[in-house]
Amino acid sequence: MPVVVVESPAKAKTINKYLGSDYTVLASYGHVRDLPPKDGSVDPEHDFAMKWEIANDSRKHVSAIAEALKTDNALILATDPDREGEAISWHLKEALTKRRSIKKDTDVRRVTFNAITKSAVTEAMQNPREIDAPLVEAYLARRALDYLVGFNLSPVLWRKLPGAKSAGRVQSVCLRLIVEREMEIEAFDPREYWQVKALLSTPRGQDFEARLTVLGGKKLDRYDIENATQAELAVQAITSRALKVASVEAKPSSRNPSAPFMTSTLQQEASRKFGMGARACMSAAQRLYEAGHITYMRTDGIDMAPEAVSACRDAIADRYGKDYVPGSPRIYKNKAKNAQEAHECIRPTDMAADAESLKLREADQRKLYDLIWKRTLACQMEAARLERTTVEIASDDGQVGLRATGQVVLFDGFLKVYEEGRDDVADDDDKRLPQIMEGDAATFAKAGLHQQFSKAAEKGDEVVESASAGGMQTASSAVLSENGSVLATQSFTQPPPRYTEATLVKKMEELGIGRPSTYASVIGTIQDREYVRKEQNRLIPEDKGRIVTIFLLNFFRKYVGYEFTAELENELDEVSAGEMDYKSLLAKFWRDFSAAISETSDLRIAEVLDVLDDALAPQLYPPREDGSDPRICPRCGQGRLHLKTSRTGGFVGCGNYPECTYTRPIAGEGAEGEEKLLGYDDEDEIWLKAGRFGPYVQRGEPTPEVKKPPRASLPKARGQYLPGWSPDDMTLEKALTLLTLPREIGMHPEGGVIKSNLGRFGPYVVHQLPDEAKPVYVNLKEFQEVFEIGMNHAVELLAEKRANPGRGRGAAAKPIKELGEHPDGGKVAVYEGRYGPYVKWEKINATLPKETEPSEVTLESALPLIAEKAAKKGGGKKKAAPKKATTAKKAAPKKTAAKKTSASKSTSKTAAAGKAAAKTDEADDA
Repeated sequence: MPVVVVESPAKAKTINKYLGSDYTVLASYGHVRDLPPKDGSVDPEHDFAMKWEIANDSRKHVSAIAEALKTDNALILATDPDREGEAISWHLKEALTKRRSIKKDTDVRRVTFNAITKSAVTEAMQNPREIDAPLVEAYLARRALDYLVGFNLSPVLWRKLPGAKSAGRVQSVCLRLIVEREMEIEAFDPREYWQVKALLSTPRGQDFEARLTVLGGKKLDRYDIENATQAELAVQAITSRALKVASVEAKPSSRNPSAPFMTSTLQQEASRKFGMGARACMSAAQRLYEAGHITYMRTDGIDMAPEAVSACRDAIADRYGKDYVPGSPRIYKNKAKNAQEAHECIRPTDMAADAESLKLREADQRKLYDLIWKRTLACQMEAARLERTTVEIASDDGQVGLRATGQVVLFDGFLKVYEEGRDDVADDDDKRLPQIMEGDAATFAKAGLHQQFSKAAEKGDEVVESASAGGMQTASSAVLSENGSVLATQSFTQPPPRYTEATLVKKMEELGIGRPSTYASVIGTIQDREYVRKEQNRLIPEDKGRIVTIFLLNFFRKYVGYEFTAELENELDEVSAGEMDYKSLLAKFWRDFSAAISETSDLRIAEVLDVLDDALAPQLYPPREDGSDPRICPRCGQGRLHLKTSRTGGFVGCGNYPECTYTRPIAGEGAEGEEKLLGYDDEDEIWLKAGRFGPYVQRGEPTPEVKKPPRASLPKARGQYLPGWSPDDMTLEKALTLLTLPREIGMHPEGGVIKSNLGRFGPYVVHQLPDEAKPVYVNLKEFQEVFEIGMNHAVELLAEKRANPGRGRGAAAKPIKELGEHPDGGKVAVYEGRYGPYVKWEKINATLPKETEPSEVTLESALPLIAEKAAKKGGGKKKAAPKKATTAKKAAPKKTAAKKTSASKSTSKTAAAGKAAAKTDEADDA
């Protein structure tokens, strides 16, 4: 039986059903070989020779394939149809040849299929080919580049910037985008402007809204009404005049559907519609592909196979009627620059099967399949036909003009099925207008705009009514006419929004940075490295991420340049097309990069910090309102502020340390987390401060007598502040409450004080009897209990814990959901942990992503998390070494060295940092 090798066990199981007993289908479990995480794995001095080794986890999989080849001398490599898949096939062939499992007469064939269906698999088996050498060379070039950057730049980074973990070829450019957007936001100066609208009524009693466009006979620009006084005058100008309809213009228009999904657009839309991260999106898509429901999910292509187009048009006619099928199929031009790395779009393998008919159990898969199915059907549907109407209203003297816009959907077309989401909120032009005739009088509506006026007041905005309705107030956000039908609202220009994963992927795609297989892993890596955090679906740079970016911009600007990175991607595409020699590309890159590394390695940390301090000065030390020197310490008034670094990131500190201990975050004065005086308790100052491990409250300041004044961290659960206890919510009263901890509840009847406190794992009570060797801890369920628990309840909990010690920390946890058997044996289950829910297999504990509900986890979605965690730990289940029978103990050999040399420590640290960076930019998400 020919041996067929695919990448995953799920795919192997599906394909085995199609091929039957005539074939042996095995899984490689992803890549089988990798570059060893040590210096010399890529050797620039010897024509970039690369040393590969089989990973420990992969040895048994390679052995299984080799064993199967003993009974049949035919090997079919059926890994994924992209660059990574081609590389896995090449690695397998090389590894099996090296161990002599592939002989001269072994029939080795390469097959690819874009979908795991019986017809696609059968057709692929009938059309084998050779391994694509240029595609493999493109993989080798990318892998070598990422290794060279990771193993050479990362050590420079952590030597010069304590706390910085790694830098990568693509991840550093991605981080730069996020940091520069944050700096734009901080430097943004908002501009005030006002908008005026009126609620008018037709002679037939139908109301509609119109906005002011002409005032004083002059067409208004966006910022012409600058303040509340001008807004009040504009409101009076409208209410004091009779208005009529000057013109009504209706124009037909149409909207065409969006192209079908490719990898980047799927990630963007999943983020917009479901808040699904790129990594979660690709994981769900992988499961759908392996189950045979969709075509391959890593693609730059948007073209669709002719037979798929026909099936799509038939499905549209069956479901919605022939009116929704255009006269001819829609053809979408492929955007991919390199056709060899492009595939068909992401689409359902069966156009007639919707999400409901497939009965998908996992929520993410169900939502994602529904999205793909609707987008695919919509792309072949008739355009939507609309009528856009513009109504101009004017006063008789021409001094005042208003405009009302709206649209009517005459035929919904593709909108019946699907409409693409938007990253930015568009103007509201989609309102349907009533029947309006030219020459009609436009009177002020009786209903008025009181409701919108009230909403402004509910938000806490100060509201101004017109002078005739009660006089002007101070600092306003709204002006309402006496008749309630004209409303002016205050607005401010907004800074550019922070990136979401969707908009970041879109930006990277526009700049030509990265490729479909890199987006999810790169965005995940910068979060894992704690360079960026994700809040409310927005990506916010951490201090250490900002420091790393500024360092790279000052010392390695070329290598985090957008144009340079995009051009390098284009050259790699030329390699995969067979138009460029990959070793020539590597030689050109290494010549300049190695020189930059050598030059920076000689710098002292003090020199680096001085450069960064100057580069960040506008953000670190903005002008103060009183005109004083922004670099003078606000606490002692003598020392100068300087940029400093620690293992947890960068911060600004007083140069008069240790006499003055003032510190603050690097985001500048007024930044979130800057220290704040909350008030006084007797004569003690109560401060809210930002430490290297997060915000905390503190009583007083350090003195020679009290070097560590009382302090308490703000309470969190699963990485989030408890409701009402965030830095923004902190008050003097709450701070004093936190500073009461640890709280003495009282004396235990058998002796010893019972206390309550907050710890790493939440609130608890603690007590130690006189005859006990160590104290007994009992976790409390609710945070507030730490302040409220009484003596009787505390004694009760402690007695129960002493009677049942196994119920506490260290007891065997009960799973909240059992998932089934791991392919390598052993149960897989979901547990609730102190840091949130996690998946457990053997000794591997993999934390669930924050957006994942434990109840929705399946075995299929858990296996990649386990594999990723196992890889980080250096392997999964380890076999115990067999015991050797001995008759007598041998003397232990003398140790030749008591300690590692500093050189060996440096080497191991370099390897760890380099491996982390080198593997992230081109990680295979399968």
